[in-house]
Amino acid sequence: MIDDAQFFKEMTLRICGSLDISEALASCFDYIREHMPVDAIGLGYHNLRESEGSELAKIKILAKAALDPSHYVWDASTDELLLSRALIAYTHTRETAPPTANISNNPSDQPREMHDLFPGLAHSSVVFMRLELSDGVIGALLVSVRGHGAYTQEHATLLESIREPLAIAMLNARRYTELEELKDRLAQDNRALTEDIKHARGARVIGADFGLKHVMNQVRQIAKSSSPTLLLGETGTGKEVIANAIHTASPRGGGPLVFLQCGAVPEQLLDSELFGHERGAFTGAFERKRGRFERAHGGTLFLDEIGELSLDAQVKLLRVLQERKFERVGGVETLEADVRVIAATHRDLEAMVREGTFREDLWYRLSVLPIRIPPLRLRRGDIPSLVQHFIELKAREMNLAHKPRVDAQDLQMLTRYDWPGNVRELQNIVERALILSNSEALTFPRLDPPASSPILPTTPSNRFATLDDTVRAHILAALDRTKWRISGPKGAAKLLDMHPNTLRFRMKKLGIDR
Repeated sequence: MIDDAQFFKEMTLRICGSLDISEALASCFDYIREHMPVDAIGLGYHNLRESEGSELAKIKILAKAALDPSHYVWDASTDELLLSRALIAYTHTRETAPPTANISNNPSDQPREMHDLFPGLAHSSVVFMRLELSDGVIGALLVSVRGHGAYTQEHATLLESIREPLAIAMLNARRYTELEELKDRLAQDNRALTEDIKHARGARVIGADFGLKHVMNQVRQIAKSSSPTLLLGETGTGKEVIANAIHTASPRGGGPLVFLQCGAVPEQLLDSELFGHERGAFTGAFERKRGRFERAHGGTLFLDEIGELSLDAQVKLLRVLQERKFERVGGVETLEADVRVIAATHRDLEAMVREGTFREDLWYRLSVLPIRIPPLRLRRGDIPSLVQHFIELKAREMNLAHKPRVDAQDLQMLTRYDWPGNVRELQNIVERALILSNSEALTFPRLDPPASSPILPTTPSNRFATLDDTVRAHILAALDRTKWRISGPKGAAKLLDMHPNTLRFRMKKLGIDR
């Protein structure tokens, strides 16, 4: 007969030898077979508090092992059993103080309900050992073998020696299972929240059918690929919204969308922000941190104001784009970067390339699929829709009981203004009006168009401007902005997204002559 201390030591090592309770119990089963008769073993628990007021309690079988599935005294196809109150009372009264392992070598020793729950008991000898868990949940170890009269008190004493480590292992396994279930629920909630954020940020692009129609056509074409994309446009034109629209419409739409404002990160911290760092990599690095590239794996990384990056940072970014690999600061492990990069800037990167402040190779890498977002003054028809959108959005955020209306005169004033701050400025003006408003109609500050603005066509007060008047004013605005340069990267044709010859034809047709 094996020494109790040796049995306890070996079983404890096997119980603690794996985080997977099923693997640990299988290892214990192999060892127990060397010292006592056993065909099957099972570990389960039930929570009486969860079943208060019910005639039945659910037993959760946490782990099991057997020579053959037919050797289980219960149905091997299920991991949950229903235990009646009468049976619960029977198993509890069978325990002694101090608790012992209960031996059942004869089926006549058990009530009929026990045979209903464990049909194999009629043909098996069983040792049942109750496990008290620290949170009040009751667990049990069930050891069985075919035939009657197989177990002795010495067998029960061996099993009693491992009662405490088994209870601890069961408690940890139960908590781990609950943690995994919570993790799955959080993942589901996160996916649902991500979908809500996508809807709020970019599922609805104001002006998609009007002023941004050409941009959205490009978005649909570009979304199909994983190539880097460059968004160009003045500050406040909504580059972040377009980036979100590209991500949402792409095959990566189910993955993460991670943002980084390049101009807001100090140079000495940029590597850590982009690539992450290991613990102790520098002063203040108390723990490992995942960078934006690592967090965006399988999705999209939006780098806003890419023109603010230093030349050193540009080199590192170029390497990731080319090789799709990087290392954390202070680390030696090379990580893969399955990330689509969308960059944005309001600066003239071509001019920066000529000046030597932006790398030419990075410019070519990013400008594979450039999208130019027009400023708000060139899509005035979208202003009424934007105003209404911001009123609804901000009224909901401010918990207003009603949505204020905008007078036609105010809406006309908003439409005529040039909006140098673009959509962001319009949003701020609407929010300010909502805060200061004390009536159902919003009151806006007076916004006068610049005196030199040639955008609005001059027409007699009794005549509505024709389409030709509007087109003529729009072209004049572009020519005025480019100092009447028609072709070239800084010409009006580029600004209007037209061929120079087409622009010259339109100018001639509309009688536009300097």
